[in-house]
Amino acid sequence: MSKNYAQLSVDFHKKYKGKMSIQSVTPIETLDDLSTVYTPGVAEPCKIIAQEKERSFDLTWRGRTVAVISDGSAVLGLGNIGPEAAMPVMEGKCLLFKEFGGVDAIPICLDTQDTDEIIETIVRLAPSFGGINLEDISAPRCFEIEKKLKEKLNIPIFHDDQHGTAIVVVAALKNALKIVGKNINDVKIVISGAGAAGIAIAKLIMTAGGKNIIMTDSKGIIGSHRTDLNTEKKDILSKSSLDEKGDIHNALKNADIFIGVSKPGVIDKTDIKNMNSDAIVFAMANPTPEIFPDEAKAGGARIVATGRSDFANQVNNVVAFPGLFAGLFAIQARSITPEIFMIVADAIANSIKNPSEENIIPSPLDKSVAENVKKAVIKYMK
Repeated sequence: MSKNYAQLSVDFHKKYKGKMSIQSVTPIETLDDLSTVYTPGVAEPCKIIAQEKERSFDLTWRGRTVAVISDGSAVLGLGNIGPEAAMPVMEGKCLLFKEFGGVDAIPICLDTQDTDEIIETIVRLAPSFGGINLEDISAPRCFEIEKKLKEKLNIPIFHDDQHGTAIVVVAALKNALKIVGKNINDVKIVISGAGAAGIAIAKLIMTAGGKNIIMTDSKGIIGSHRTDLNTEKKDILSKSSLDEKGDIHNALKNADIFIGVSKPGVIDKTDIKNMNSDAIVFAMANPTPEIFPDEAKAGGARIVATGRSDFANQVNNVVAFPGLFAGLFAIQARSITPEIFMIVADAIANSIKNPSEENIIPSPLDKSVAENVKKAVIKYMK
């Protein structure tokens, strides 16, 4: 981000004091209006809900509102900056929910990074919302938090850094593989970064049929020679047909696909040259990718995607989560299953009618994608 653009953003946020406001669904102009939305009329829906809690989904905003919750421990590109500093990101996320999916969303930043406290707090907040979108919570805590919340609550729980990222990566990958004429069952896939996003991407690729996956973290290739692997990393390793040693450079030899969710500059064009022909490179570290598109192309990559809007093929979660929740709310879903992620990925991929090397994923500004995703979710869930 240029210095000038950074200042423009600060000026914008200061002018509006953030990016959100609360707007009522109806004006209050008469005493009848007042009596309907507040006392005495409001007592009737209260009594109905007291007798049948499920009615809160159709008699209050609960059935159309998601809580976007973070502890500020892993904010994209900024790290552990805390709850106050994370609020502009959560506000932005809520804005995207509304703008692209018509879904109301409320940002909530928690002043704790204790796993049990986060779980308990969200459970206490749950009666006010129809879904929970976890955001920017560091791994491996995020895995346990999501798992426990799914066990305790009967509303959809979605960790966008995991599943949203995985969905759009698999959607883009499906179209990229069509172009190069390769099958996901046969290709060697290297994933740089084994945090929340990397693990979820690996899992969804496996659901899509991929089995030749090598993951790397800050200590190199995740293989059976490692004694420091957490449960999530061990699980991916046990399901992959590959078990290698070395670093990211070793891993990329004879690879077909590179997926980066790690840090800037971890590979160069020599690594791309060591990959197989028609290499696919998704370098998604933000704002500086693992390798810039021009260098990847110079190394022989055929298709390159990043997380940035100033290059072709931006892999952006906004094409996934607004439509997903719009669909879940439309049918008052009480959970999200792993199968849903593939349904959404297919809907996103199919939104590109004629994919090309420079067009494998829909534009984040294409609002028709959310509608496609919404319809696909409704069709599948019904």
